[in-house]
Amino acid sequence: MALNWDLIGTGDSEALLRPRDIYAGLASRPWPYLRHEQGEVLDKWFDHRDDRHVVIKQNTGGGKTAVGLLIAQSTLNEGVGKAVYLTPDNYLVKQVREEATKLDIATTDDPYDPAFLTAQAVLVTNYQKLINGKSAFGVVGDGKEPTDLGVVVVDDAHAALTRTEDQFRLRVPTGHEAYGKLLELFAQDLKHQSANAWSGLEDKDPTALVPIPFWAWADKREEVLKILRPHREEQGFKFVWPLLAEVVHLCAATATSSAIEIRPSCPPIDRIPSFVRARRRVYLTATLADDSALVTDFGADPALVAKPITPGSAADLGERMILAPVALNPDLDDEAVRVLARQFADGDQDGDGVAETEPVNVVVLVPSDRATATWARYADRTWRVGDLEAGVKELQAGYVGLVVLVNKYDGVNLPAGACRLLILDGVPRPLDGVERREAVALADSTVRLAREVQRIEQGMGRGVRDGEDYCAVLLLGAKLGTAIHEARHLALFSPATQAQLKLSRDIAGQIKGEGLDAVRQALRACLGRVPQWRERSRRALAEVRYAERGTVRPEAVALREAFDLAATGRAPAAAERVQKAVNDLGGGDTALRGWLREQKAAYLHLTDPVAAQQALAGALNDNAFVLRPVNGGAPIQLKAAAVQSRAAAEFLAAQYRDGTGLRLGVQALFEDVVWGEEERSDDAERAWQVLGEHLGFASTRPEKQYGTGPDNLWALSAARQAVVELKTGCTTGTIAKKDMDQLGGSIRWLNDHNAEVEALPVMLHPSRVSDAKATAVPGMRVVTPALFEKLKEAVSGYAAALAGSPDRWADELVVREQLAHYKLTGDRLFTTYAEPLSPSS
Repeated sequence: MALNWDLIGTGDSEALLRPRDIYAGLASRPWPYLRHEQGEVLDKWFDHRDDRHVVIKQNTGGGKTAVGLLIAQSTLNEGVGKAVYLTPDNYLVKQVREEATKLDIATTDDPYDPAFLTAQAVLVTNYQKLINGKSAFGVVGDGKEPTDLGVVVVDDAHAALTRTEDQFRLRVPTGHEAYGKLLELFAQDLKHQSANAWSGLEDKDPTALVPIPFWAWADKREEVLKILRPHREEQGFKFVWPLLAEVVHLCAATATSSAIEIRPSCPPIDRIPSFVRARRRVYLTATLADDSALVTDFGADPALVAKPITPGSAADLGERMILAPVALNPDLDDEAVRVLARQFADGDQDGDGVAETEPVNVVVLVPSDRATATWARYADRTWRVGDLEAGVKELQAGYVGLVVLVNKYDGVNLPAGACRLLILDGVPRPLDGVERREAVALADSTVRLAREVQRIEQGMGRGVRDGEDYCAVLLLGAKLGTAIHEARHLALFSPATQAQLKLSRDIAGQIKGEGLDAVRQALRACLGRVPQWRERSRRALAEVRYAERGTVRPEAVALREAFDLAATGRAPAAAERVQKAVNDLGGGDTALRGWLREQKAAYLHLTDPVAAQQALAGALNDNAFVLRPVNGGAPIQLKAAAVQSRAAAEFLAAQYRDGTGLRLGVQALFEDVVWGEEERSDDAERAWQVLGEHLGFASTRPEKQYGTGPDNLWALSAARQAVVELKTGCTTGTIAKKDMDQLGGSIRWLNDHNAEVEALPVMLHPSRVSDAKATAVPGMRVVTPALFEKLKEAVSGYAAALAGSPDRWADELVVREQLAHYKLTGDRLFTTYAEPLSPSS
């Protein structure tokens, strides 16, 4: 007789609730046991499963996907409600569903699937499917009954943030009829903020960017709605408009030559009731240091975010040796590192045609298509987001060689042999208008620094996926070198990454000042599995513990709470909440304090416009790059330092704690001046301003501060100032009339505001030849790429000479000698590193 198994062992048995038990009960387990760290976090989650918001932190490759799926299945078994598992993109949806199949967990990617709607299967989908203005789950005001959810698991939560913010951003492109109407509506307001940038908008200059002042945006709310609302069902509007319609007046609007971008300071996530009412929200994250964005973007409870669930030990991270060649020796050339990478991919590290070791897969992360050009001659493959699924499978299947991944710093799993040498060549830059403005206003703030470190750490995590994995990591360029050298940056990495960086610094200390052969030998120790390296690497992590509390910045909590207050009509309370954050901030981060005071002024304006302008004037005292008040304010005259060398020594002493940091800092400035890339103009202008300070000149950015005047102003002496326009993004063979007119206008601006000083006209441009239609500015000097390179060599030599022994850069006399030696004094710099204009032929 055949046994009827449906009647055996299923009588009165209850569904298993504990995730650990669910795994143990599988008929066919993909692994004999859950990893110890997985079991720990699942047990802790089960004890806290009734908390509405739970953050689970594990090292990259710590098995978070299985953890999230088992939590979802536990919630289904408990009868709490339907389960949704969110991933950043469709590529990862497939990966998660493949993992679920191994765990015998039923999934679907269809929100209308009866198995999901009856809580019999986990819905695995991307963030955009849930969070959009036409969400299948329901949006406030759409007449649908919101889908009732028991649990939402947000995988790779930090990667979700950018995508979530995108869902709440309305972009009105230049070609759209609403763009012209909005530009006309706010023309005078934009001109008041920046006459130069307004001209750039008219000329379709890709670098032009002007924020629409909050008072103009709020006061003209009805006109804005009349312009935008008729387009609400169009393709570019319909997925965003229902999310923003009720809070348009609270949004920041920015005009660029390509679009007008409209974005709230915090996403109004409550427009997606299924998400905010879910009985459980579980955020799976890597061990990143700052979790504030979970509060600002997802409305998570800050008290619960600050108490993450973690394994008892952080030792589950795979082995990584992390080196920045330029930090070891600032004279090392990035091109030589690319050759070295190719040699490791070929197994021929000496370049003599004889394989030294087995060839390995080398993966290079670059932030943009343009950045791929430097790798073109070395790469076997170049993959973009659309190619990733097939590409990663190819890497996981075996040897490919050297692969370049474009703008993909998260959500890519490259275990074991898929990636043995990982190279970061830059990090993604701010793209939208609001981010670009923040990058200027908060350039020196820890807030911006934390975001940059987060991106770096996400990138570095691609090559190790579990405790038995290993990977060497190279960071190219001075900016990334600084990130693992300077204390301010290092403190923002996770504890396990900090431990690996400390071990790597021990290695770096032994090969400091050496050439690439020393780097090659160090990498071989890691990739060749040298026993001493393996033992030191494991020991470095053995005692590392996760931080007991997550970092949730108080001002982030304040901004979330203030936005929610204003969105419900309580603007005065919103302003008070931001003011409390300003008070609590103290005197440290003045850039952030000014930025917050601008946010406070925006809320004040809704009920007290006069008080708002007064608050904005105060914000300007803290941060010169906030909005300019209605009454403007006269530009402050720039005063030259009494003694150039003394000012330079004081600046360098305050800025740098060691000689390596000084050399990296100078090199990073020159990296930010990229010829032929218009989108890097802001970076170039800031770098030029800070370069002036390194050399002892009082240095400002009048156009950014006052909306008029030159890109940069250097006080060379009490009687002479350099008026500098940077046209590094130009690709023309001559200096155009509009660029020449701009420089002439800036000279007149200085004469009007400070008639006591002589103006020296300076332009950074790829050509020193004037266009035939342009009127030359008398006495003008041009810094061409060739002369800029000479200036770079001189300033690098100046930094290297000062960095030679401790405290030389703080010694006024030593600094004076080096400034004179390299012809960097106010009277010689532009005669040496710039040349006269040449008339058109």
